[in-house]
Amino acid sequence: MKKIILLLFLLIVTISFSQENQIIEKPKVDERIELLSIVFRLAEAKEYNSKAFKIYTDKIENHFGKYKNHELIEFIKKIREEDGVGFNATMNMAIHLGSAPNFKPLVKFSNSIPEERWKKKNSLKFIKLLRKFYADSECEKFFKENSELYRKTSSDFLPIYNELDLNWYKSFYGKEPNEKFIIVNALGNGTGNYGPDIQFKNGKREVYAIIGTWKVDSLGFAKFDKEIYFSTLLHEFNHSFINYLTEIHKTELEKSGKEIFEVVEEQMNKQSYGKWEIMINESLVRASVIKYMKDHNFEKNEIEEETQEQLNRGFLWINELVIELENYENNRDKYSTLENYMPNLILAFEKYAKEIKTFEKKFDEKRPKVKSIAEFVNNEQEVNNEIKTISINFDRTLYGKGYSINYSKEGKEYFPKIVKVNYSEDKKTIILDVELESNKEYKLIISGKSIKSIEKIPMKDYQINFKTK
Repeated sequence: MKKIILLLFLLIVTISFSQENQIIEKPKVDERIELLSIVFRLAEAKEYNSKAFKIYTDKIENHFGKYKNHELIEFIKKIREEDGVGFNATMNMAIHLGSAPNFKPLVKFSNSIPEERWKKKNSLKFIKLLRKFYADSECEKFFKENSELYRKTSSDFLPIYNELDLNWYKSFYGKEPNEKFIIVNALGNGTGNYGPDIQFKNGKREVYAIIGTWKVDSLGFAKFDKEIYFSTLLHEFNHSFINYLTEIHKTELEKSGKEIFEVVEEQMNKQSYGKWEIMINESLVRASVIKYMKDHNFEKNEIEEETQEQLNRGFLWINELVIELENYENNRDKYSTLENYMPNLILAFEKYAKEIKTFEKKFDEKRPKVKSIAEFVNNEQEVNNEIKTISINFDRTLYGKGYSINYSKEGKEYFPKIVKVNYSEDKKTIILDVELESNKEYKLIISGKSIKSIEKIPMKDYQINFKTK
């Protein structure tokens, strides 16, 4: 009997210890995050204006539309224009606020807390105006009316949460889990996903994986496909272990980071990664995702597709960085944490900076390239307006699924009427069925977003210009 009591006691102690040292919250909707996404939506922030979850965003529009000229919204527009406040800065502010209606800062604000784009003066004014907006627009009523939708959405996300091996993070990064992990379903964020964290004065830290909602089912409710949302959740949690490492080693990483960024800046900017520090964070996170996939025996083709996706996004050193993380893993007797290994990663980025032009050249050699246009020469000024097709010939076989043809910077006015788009039988030509006007100038961009090689390597954007007779 005494042995049974002792075993029960040990079991209770073990469970208690586990819960205390690995505090992981199940998915939930956070009203602070919803509120900030709403006010930035009203301020016409593009990144917070998705209508993918239309059932919900229509509710936002119906309730809050009349407050688009509120002084808070005008203030947000001002700080966006002057200081670039948006994207992750918005979510950083959200998690640093206490609950409604006072929104008292959870930690002392400074010019870098909650995020340097905010600045202390603007942060405090924002909170003051947010309190007023909350009362004026009857936010509490809106959140109560949508409480069941919030509950359903987070419940539907549970299968994704249950797939994540949270113990891997502790094992790989070598950190005791003194953090509180919080998964947030952000209903109004569209494709926007963020991994902010908040550091408290007592040493405790809260780590967030804020997951947007961009797919719906036939009834219009949030739909969470494992193959899409699982990788997003995996990605965002890695940020919580990576970002602080870049911050504490910012000085050592700056030179190589800037040199690399100069080469891939255009691709990074397209993804809203406008700083070299963000680029470093993203590359480490993405390499860690690939390492997770390898450690969990994902199919070879899945790992190859993930790696190719990162190369396509401009992280041309991703293969070398994954090898570096594997080297860390193989020498854990010497490096107990990734933080201990950072001097090696600093040296690795210095090497990537020296080789970045070579990386770029090798990758560009694999891109599909336009060889010719069958009906005319690019930039020709006397094209027959009676031609019915524009046939764009490539130097290699294309993947042949989907296409991306965009306006030039001059806009819709210069875009031809495209009736249909087809690939040739050998998939080396894209054929546009068109209707052209006489004496008109046309401009269009053939984009690598969907036009790729068989290996799914994208072409570089190619602009076609011509004028008809």
